[in-house]
Amino acid sequence: MKDHTELTKAEEQVMNILWKLGKGFIKNIVAGYPSPKPAYTTVATIINILEKKGFVKREPMGNTNEYHPVISKDKYTDGFLKRFVDKYFSSSYKNLVSSLSSREDMSTEDMEEIVGLLQSKLKDKRKGTS
Repeated sequence: MKDHTELTKAEEQVMNILWKLGKGFIKNIVAGYPSPKPAYTTVATIINILEKKGFVKREPMGNTNEYHPVISKDKYTDGFLKRFVDKYFSSSYKNLVSSLSSREDMSTEDMEEIVGLLQSKLKDKRKGTS
């Protein structure tokens, strides 16, 4: 999987189900969708694309295949966030936080929690534990 590869909405939905399952057959992935569920063939097509992109691997099981994620959700999320910050905030997390803090819909509680998280991480970094 290339670091700059992003998932489409349909691919992301399949990956979220597969990350939750850990591994599964296409029928398990279809079952993970809310109603109305997509066609089996639609999910099979998306899985094939994800396999070509290097997000999933198949393990043959009789006349079918079991699929499992190659990349963890955390690793994908980290890469997605980095690309997002690079693309929309000039590669600056400070610009991201500044944008978030100026949002009218962010509650005081959310801001206080974010500040607390950042202070905790800063303390850990200063100690050399993170």
